[in-house]
Amino acid sequence: MPPQGSLTNVPSLAQIRNAREVIRGSAVRTPLVRLNVRDAPAEIYLKLESLQPIGSFKIRGATNAIACLDKVTLARGVLTASAGNMAQGVAWRARELGIGCTVIAPESAPETKITAIERLGGKVIKVPFDKWWQAFEERAFPGVEGTFIHAFDDPDVMAGNGTIALEILEDLPDVDAVVVPWGGGGLTCGIASALRALRPQCRIFAAEVATGAPLTASLAAGTPQTIDYQPSFVDGIGARSVFPQMLRRAQALIDGSLVAELQAVEHALRLLAERNRVIAEGAGACPVAVALEGKAGTGKVVCMYRAGILISQNSARS
Repeated sequence: MPPQGSLTNVPSLAQIRNAREVIRGSAVRTPLVRLNVRDAPAEIYLKLESLQPIGSFKIRGATNAIACLDKVTLARGVLTASAGNMAQGVAWRARELGIGCTVIAPESAPETKITAIERLGGKVIKVPFDKWWQAFEERAFPGVEGTFIHAFDDPDVMAGNGTIALEILEDLPDVDAVVVPWGGGGLTCGIASALRALRPQCRIFAAEVATGAPLTASLAAGTPQTIDYQPSFVDGIGARSVFPQMLRRAQALIDGSLVAELQAVEHALRLLAERNRVIAEGAGACPVAVALEGKAGTGKVVCMYRAGILISQNSARS
């Protein structure tokens, strides 16, 4: 387990438990089902976050973060930067509250996600990748009003995401390890914050795709690294770099990062559809891919995927 001394600015267990009450009625308490693959290195389960109203866990963090705003602030609307899923979470909650929502999206964002955001009432502004990433860093966009809801670098968002860990431990209390897809790190660090408090012996891994794995490079170097990011069908995760503060959280909370090749992710996608009739996006299948290859171990290991969560059983520890 990584050292805990440097752990700062992450949600407490009390905040995560409070978030669970806040999001109750907006987010669904999703089930676990077993992945129908008997010859895998581990016994894998799916936590079906695809059953959320927007088809993604992002509704959890978005709902909790927006709930922390006062009425005067809410009246000015909300703003976020997202390739699709967080934008849908923010737009969903904004629609429920009757407030405006603007989304800064990269030009490479899938049209299906853009359409979904607009269907929920969000106004989409598509920009080049660099300007999109700049919006993350500056937490604003020129000419747009509204409170910025950060997709990952926000303890309130992470607290909402951390409610997933509470459900995992209720359904599989003896889980030994967890694999979470790494986009910006808010899902990984939210889940890890709860697991470190409730089951500190649990090992926690990030999962990245080979065409965009800045966390793996940064963990190896000990400092944020910039990589040659290559866009692919795995659009929900992957970037050119890691926020320094997210790297510090990862160093304190997780045990490492596992990388999947695109071909392995494609195989996982097909397997999910064929064996369980689960339709996942590329980012969602990335942890499944590393688990199927045995990279996460062979006993009770949990794999979380973005359109659902995967849990593999791993008894091996190191």
